[in-house]
Amino acid sequence: MASQIAHIVYAKKYIEAIVNGTLPDGMEDKVPAHFQHDEFFLGCVFPDIRRIDSSVARRETHMILENLNLDFAYLDSFHAGWKFHLYCDMKREEILGRYNFYAIERASDFWNNPAKRLEDELIYNEYNNWEKIASYFNDPPVVETGINVSRETFELWYAILARYISQKPNSQTISVFLSKQPSVASKAKDIIKVVDKLRQNDKVVEILKKVKDEIIGI
Repeated sequence: MASQIAHIVYAKKYIEAIVNGTLPDGMEDKVPAHFQHDEFFLGCVFPDIRRIDSSVARRETHMILENLNLDFAYLDSFHAGWKFHLYCDMKREEILGRYNFYAIERASDFWNNPAKRLEDELIYNEYNNWEKIASYFNDPPVVETGINVSRETFELWYAILARYISQKPNSQTISVFLSKQPSVASKAKDIIKVVDKLRQNDKVVEILKKVKDEIIGI
């Protein structure tokens, strides 16, 4: 599964393909009607709100669709972004598996959070308008999510994200971001230590960079 910066970068790649008219044949008719870029970004990082609200089960945010594809024609922009998040999580695992990522020595030490933090760092500069997204996240619109998430929690999640994405990830910003997530807060120092090690592993870096290029096949 990808992390938040990665999801935004992948969404940006999809949006650019729409704007530039470079979607593969047949995909033009699968774009949401009245497509709103900002709401698509909002939706593409929504599912991980469960990281700050233990009352939200993973099945409520990540197991809501059977067919994960790039057909968004029947969805509004927010829910299209939500579906895009789930699609990218699935495709990322497929790509990592194809390159035998989990066969790398000591892969069990980094398969989850540390690798995702490094991935965020590696591809952060693929997007150059983080300030605009951060501003939007600091004042998110009211949307109907269909699950029991309070407006206060909704706004808190996006405020946390706004701070995290405002600069290229480093040990300090990663630590702050993780500290807001009860399930991993106590592991923040260990996660950062592993990120520092992974950064020196050329094979890990090479494979994580491939995800960005291959995740939506555009």
